[in-house]
Amino acid sequence: MASQTNKLNLVNLFQSVAGTMANEKETLNQADAYNHDHGDNMVEVFNVISQAMQAKRSADPADQLEYASQLLRQRKSGSAQMYAQGLQQASKEFQGQKHVTPDNAMQLIQALIGGGQTSNAPAQSGMGDLLGSLLGGAGTGSQQTQAGNGDLLGSLLGSLGGTQAPSQNQQQSAGIDAGDLLNAGMAFLNTKSQGGNNMEAIVNALVSGSSMGSSAHRSQSGALVVNSLLQAISGMSGRK
Repeated sequence: MASQTNKLNLVNLFQSVAGTMANEKETLNQADAYNHDHGDNMVEVFNVISQAMQAKRSADPADQLEYASQLLRQRKSGSAQMYAQGLQQASKEFQGQKHVTPDNAMQLIQALIGGGQTSNAPAQSGMGDLLGSLLGGAGTGSQQTQAGNGDLLGSLLGSLGGTQAPSQNQQQSAGIDAGDLLNAGMAFLNTKSQGGNNMEAIVNALVSGSSMGSSAHRSQSGALVVNSLLQAISGMSGRK
């Protein structure tokens, strides 16, 4: 009964991201110093995903995600190809699952921004746990998950603040190495120093550790994607 109440509508979930991309299209185009069309590409990407979810709305999540991946592979942009790979990875992870819920949505977000590299990039598991903390903050995660994420974030801040370097065991249990931790910590502190709140800082740290962190404009759009998904998930999970 709980899973029925908390199951997430993937059509609505991705439509919310498509709306965000449409609103931020010009900003993302300006952030793209190479082709000046990243915003256009991101609007196309999430419109295609939304249409795929609508077309397969009665299918299981794995089939919906795989269909969206297939459609995106037909598009030419690099962003479309990255998200196609992420959707394909997400499809694999959701095999056999009947619904996407607030409790497993972190798998979807992690795979989506990982560009299909979730399974073989060590940093991703730690970043996925951090996503669990964000979702837990919206009332959807377990206390055990949140405790582990507190250790990760504490290590991240401690190593950058000079208070305590993370131990080797902490690094291994979080699934990240010192370089990944440092990069995420720098992104976190940079956002905080510019007046960002904790949520913005953590999301930016998460994106910096994903394949979307490879360029400034992809980092910017990746943060928008994650924020939009988290807000939509929080809103849907709060409905009775």
